[in-house]
Amino acid sequence: MTKIIGKNDGPGGRNEHYKIGSRNNVPRMQAVKEVNQGKHPGAHTVKINRREYVRDNPDHSKKDNVNRNK
Repeated sequence: MTKIIGKNDGPGGRNEHYKIGSRNNVPRMQAVKEVNQGKHPGAHTVKINRREYVRDNPDHSKKDNVNRNK
């Protein structure tokens, strides 16, 4: 399963880009599109203030969260 890591590069720390596998700068809308197409089964999208973001599916591990501590 490909790891998705948020870059926290938008206003207020929002993710405007993600690192997905070896791709270092995937725009948020492209990442959302890929997740919605089922290309990343360990993730889903959430809508916050009319914007969609990528989130990991719930589990008890913090090490694989999209917004993990570095």
